[in-house]
Amino acid sequence: MIVDYHMHLRNERGEIAHDAASIDPFVETARSVGVDEIGFTEHVYYFRQTRPLWTVPYHVERCVYDIEDYVAAVVAAKERGLPVKLGLEVDYVPGREKETQALLEPYPWDYLLGSIHWLDDLSTDSEPRLIDELGVEAGWRRYFEALGGAARSRLFDSLSHPDVIKIFDVRPDRPAVEEMHKAFATAVAESGIALEVSTAGLHKPVGELYPDPHLLGAAHARGVPVTLASDAHHPELVGRDFDRARELLISASYDTITVFEQRRARQEPLG
Repeated sequence: MIVDYHMHLRNERGEIAHDAASIDPFVETARSVGVDEIGFTEHVYYFRQTRPLWTVPYHVERCVYDIEDYVAAVVAAKERGLPVKLGLEVDYVPGREKETQALLEPYPWDYLLGSIHWLDDLSTDSEPRLIDELGVEAGWRRYFEALGGAARSRLFDSLSHPDVIKIFDVRPDRPAVEEMHKAFATAVAESGIALEVSTAGLHKPVGELYPDPHLLGAAHARGVPVTLASDAHHPELVGRDFDRARELLISASYDTITVFEQRRARQEPLG
């Protein structure tokens, strides 16, 4: 089984388009590259319904779409028998867990991805950079502590691009990195959720898969399950570089992949 559980619904011009017609090109690409099932995971901050969660201008200015349209488009595709799942990429806001849960509870998600792009007014993967304000090691620690909190919140079924803090290829000393990996992997294991293996990092400044092989090995040693992702923002990117992702998974001794249905997880043999 091969899944691609992280993508953003766009039309063929790359524009946000939460409609059923925009789903078919993603499915067609998946079929052509041997991906058995895909999951749409739009960014939570694009929806008007989630406006109460945000204080950072980056989020606030994007809350212009209706979540009902997005949900309806994906549900309609499922009802047509297409191999798609309804998900959402949810920015974790420490301290706002109850509000997040209440806003998302009414919808029939198959799974929710947790991610951290901003902590307070600082970004993990853009400007202004968390690592510039706090320093590299302190920024990394702040990120992994917060993402561990996301795991412990149990709001999510999987954590996306889990070491995105490395995106700029700026890192602390290796012993410190591996210490953070182990502590974070333990938090994820205790939560019972999955980690995403994403090829998106290959096309960022770091030029690497997410997560680091050491982090993935620490996750496997603790029994953490995994999902697969391209983070596609265009239909033609579905399943991109999955040969590399499969190699990484096998090197870490994974032989199954997580499949979600109505927020219940099961393991299938890795294809």
